[in-house]
Amino acid sequence: MSKHEFTNIRVPIEKDNPSIQRLEFKCIKCGACKMVCTNEIGVCGTYDLAKTNDVPVCIYCGQCANVCPVDAITEKVEAYEVLDAINDPEKIVIVNTSPSVRAALGEEFGMPDGSFVEGKMVALLRKLGVDYVLDTSFAADLTIMEEASELIERITEGKMPLPQFTSCCPAWVKFAEIYYPEMLPHISTAKSPIGMQGPTVKTYFAKKMGIDPKKIVNVALTPCTAKKFEIRREEMCAAGKYLGIDGLRDMDHVITTRELAMLAKDANIDFAALEDSPYDKLMGESTGAAKIFGNTGGVMEAAIRTAYAYITKEPVPADLFSLEPVRGLEGIKEATVKIKDLEVKVAVVYGTANARKLIEKIKAGKADYHFVEVMTCPGGCIGGGGQPKDREYKGDALRAKRIASLYNNDKEMRVRLSHENQELMELYKEFYGKPLSELAEKMLHTSYHDCSELLGGGAAAAEKATDAMKKYRCKICGYIYEGDELPSGFTCPVCGKGAEFFEEI
Repeated sequence: MSKHEFTNIRVPIEKDNPSIQRLEFKCIKCGACKMVCTNEIGVCGTYDLAKTNDVPVCIYCGQCANVCPVDAITEKVEAYEVLDAINDPEKIVIVNTSPSVRAALGEEFGMPDGSFVEGKMVALLRKLGVDYVLDTSFAADLTIMEEASELIERITEGKMPLPQFTSCCPAWVKFAEIYYPEMLPHISTAKSPIGMQGPTVKTYFAKKMGIDPKKIVNVALTPCTAKKFEIRREEMCAAGKYLGIDGLRDMDHVITTRELAMLAKDANIDFAALEDSPYDKLMGESTGAAKIFGNTGGVMEAAIRTAYAYITKEPVPADLFSLEPVRGLEGIKEATVKIKDLEVKVAVVYGTANARKLIEKIKAGKADYHFVEVMTCPGGCIGGGGQPKDREYKGDALRAKRIASLYNNDKEMRVRLSHENQELMELYKEFYGKPLSELAEKMLHTSYHDCSELLGGGAAAAEKATDAMKKYRCKICGYIYEGDELPSGFTCPVCGKGAEFFEEI
């Protein structure tokens, strides 16, 4: 008998899940978590607890927490551990901020949707007592340098298979490891911006600033709950290996946008009244290309800008600074980008259920791309599992304002190309040498693992899980039932309507 209850209407969550948790006393059995995990994420309904040793399959995206109307599902809170570190005089707390946080944090304090609050966000962290505030957008530029260089190698030298998939989203990477292990060679080996920021802070930054790496508490402030899983992956300890310090993690904690707002409210800080504060100079510089990482299509657009410059050795044309075909809130977008005589075919996807559709087309020979961006959350990181909740159910209207906030910031930036980040050029000159160098490969790149055994039957189970399943949707509330057919006398567990209100999908 399963230890997980009510799995006919809600997602099961393991107690040791590193990213999310359920507060049982709050759960009202509404079914919202199961619907999003089934329809948008494509995980719920693809496995059998009886075959997985009663362990749920989870890619840690936190969308179940985002849609839970009563906050029964939340992120695993690390904010108070960070606060303890701030209050410890022996610790040096460094917070690294992801692009999407600054386009949504203001909503927690009654500011208009999509308000760009970068300066106030930095000021808030300083007010809380953080020692250094750095911008993970710096490492987004670093990611582009590595990822674009890898893409060029794949296209021009054929060292690795095409298409190349992006690797910035840890929930997508986990999805691929479980359901499509045969596609892992297609995923860029470049770590995510947080995966690159972590080891660079504890090596390069620490040396430049004269800080003992063992005293650093490295914190990522993100819109993403899956980052809590990512920083605990076994391979995320490159700085410790480089420095010869056993047990040293690249990143120590992840806190979400909601967690930072919680700390501010606990401390009675008037966020709107804070005067803007700048980032610390070292690893605080970034470009417009880095800022749009938070949007679906943003990683693609940033990489294409730099790839064009690298391949042609010419200025990037104006139309690549507003690559409209990869922008917008469609779940799957396609485009062909001309780089001189080379036609680069690209696709942009959000929602891993959509990613499954696209991968199946690629495997069937019905689609042909050079480069594919995948984000798990709706609209990209701006819709991450740790962002302020959409309490008024505005949906895409809210996401569109967050997206516009980051694109507007890109347009206002003096430097809009990752390879023109002068601070980053100094990092390469003094430390990494060049993109894809031996040291860069050790610190900034990674490998992936076949995790299909989590489905209870290895690769065969993964293949079966991707097969089309019979599903029936309630036309009243949207609840999804999976099975060969609706049972006799079946009623919807959410709205109570009978089988006649269900349609096969």
